[in-house]
Amino acid sequence: MKLAEAAQDYLSYLRIERGRAPLTIRSYERELAAYCAFLESRGVDDIACVQRADVAAYEAELAGRGLAPATVRHRVSVAKGLHRFAVREGLSPASPAVGIPVPKAPLRLPDVLSVQQVERLLDQPFPATPLGARDRTLLEVLYGCGLRASECCGLDVDDCLVDAGYVRVVGKGEKERIAPLAGTARAALEDYLSNARRQLADPRRPTSAVFLNARGGRLSRQSVHAVVARAGLAIGQRGLHPHTLRHSFATHLLEGGADLRAIQEMLGHADISTTQIYTHVDRSHIREEYLHAHPRAARRQP
Repeated sequence: MKLAEAAQDYLSYLRIERGRAPLTIRSYERELAAYCAFLESRGVDDIACVQRADVAAYEAELAGRGLAPATVRHRVSVAKGLHRFAVREGLSPASPAVGIPVPKAPLRLPDVLSVQQVERLLDQPFPATPLGARDRTLLEVLYGCGLRASECCGLDVDDCLVDAGYVRVVGKGEKERIAPLAGTARAALEDYLSNARRQLADPRRPTSAVFLNARGGRLSRQSVHAVVARAGLAIGQRGLHPHTLRHSFATHLLEGGADLRAIQEMLGHADISTTQIYTHVDRSHIREEYLHAHPRAARRQP
């Protein structure tokens, strides 16, 4: 089978059988197109004819372009996934990508705000307008529920069970979970739904979306990023990202004594190892406390 046809079949498998998100599918589509173009430049146009040397050359070409190790790992992983699929479907006798070495991704701790920084972010004055109320509520929900930007955009009014104290979230892979809603996030969302959202809604363009733009339509991911960045600048935090609020949510829960499995469920992580990154953040916090408080921590041997 031609490379392009095999790649399209693989994308269909990811979309239909694995339930991968549209953004993931688009990313894989771009990377598979680049991989197929590379193979074709080497005179290979059939999935069954790809050799180990071809995959190794692709990895070397990516690394030679100075791409980050994590990027090289991801792109080679996409290629390996295509070959595993080809073997499973009988399109290729064996995967030529087995055992191809890739650079190790360094451990990257997520950016996190302190509790005091979050308080400054959320307690800053917002314009006394429907859009100001929306922005404040958006920030409260991002941090208070640990949502991704795309999950906030996807929230519908019926997903917000404010009286019960939770929101229903559709995360990666169309997986549904329940996120607790309490405190200032709950109060802000309740007030926004009752007042500001009604003012933003356009009766000519009805929508079930919770967060609306100035024209009454569903808020986009780009707009969420802009709202967060603007609010961050107001307190001196340049380049603030929605995911930083999600990381802060998880880290503060862990520092407060929450169980890692509970945090995993709240974040919607499929694998506990993804959530365990926050234990590294917590350990650094513990070290800081130790160095500050232990009477002999700062002393040197005579």
